[in-house]
Amino acid sequence: MIDKNSSVVVVGSGLMGTGIAHAFASSGYATLLVDTNEQALKKAHQGIEDILDAGVKLGKVAAADADIAKSLLTTSTTLGDTSAGASLLIETVSENLAVKQSVIKQAAELLGHNAILATNTSALSVTEIASVVDNPQRVIGMHFFNPVHKMKLVELVLGIATDEQTVADTRDWCDAINKTSILVNESPGLTTSRMSAMLGNEAMWMLQEGTACAEDIDTALRMGFNHPMGPLELGDLTGWDTRLAVLKYLHATLGDKFRPCPLIIKMVAAGRLGRKVGHGVYRYDEDGKAVAGSGLKGSNL
Repeated sequence: MIDKNSSVVVVGSGLMGTGIAHAFASSGYATLLVDTNEQALKKAHQGIEDILDAGVKLGKVAAADADIAKSLLTTSTTLGDTSAGASLLIETVSENLAVKQSVIKQAAELLGHNAILATNTSALSVTEIASVVDNPQRVIGMHFFNPVHKMKLVELVLGIATDEQTVADTRDWCDAINKTSILVNESPGLTTSRMSAMLGNEAMWMLQEGTACAEDIDTALRMGFNHPMGPLELGDLTGWDTRLAVLKYLHATLGDKFRPCPLIIKMVAAGRLGRKVGHGVYRYDEDGKAVAGSGLKGSNL
């Protein structure tokens, strides 16, 4: 059991960081969300409050519980002394090894020796990320899924040095926020990212070749396989820049079956990264909803 006096630090206030911070604050834990971008922090803070308010409106969250969760959430533009007493730190910064190593190294110097240092990486090596700290046994992969407040799974990824106590404590944290955890030995793409990357890449190949339009490819997966979201919709939500980075890594480590579809490369070069910029495979309105009939079509891409 995790003591309710334990606190959590989440570094990175993008979609994943926002969702992870919400998960811990709404479960009753003091949560510090850190990002060097003050505007991004404000957006994330408002996003968490919006999720809580929506839960109250739908009758899924008591108003008093929402207020408590809001009071437990704080933000900062620096990973400093306010982080020192945390029992768990989760970094959700960009999929860049050097950036992640920098965050983990700084966290190791600030937090107590028994604090868990977790990375939300979906493809990079936990062992490599942990190599910059003196006690890599407390570093573990803690891979959440988007949207975090709806998705129950967390992949716990073992680096070469991750010890049993870190695994046990991290599983307790997952239980504390009502998530189901699975253990994965370090491997490029883990389980879900590897399968999702291949599915999304193949969907883009089909779109580029004109096999079907975007809406029909997504409908096929939603209606034919009972997926909650089609692979192109999911790519727009995740961000095609993130998807491309993962595919490049998998291509380099696992071979040609993960070669990125040229359409993904073209879209990223054009800045059509997905929902976060209002345009990816689909166009999005101000409320973040896909515009009907806006999906890419055919082999003329």
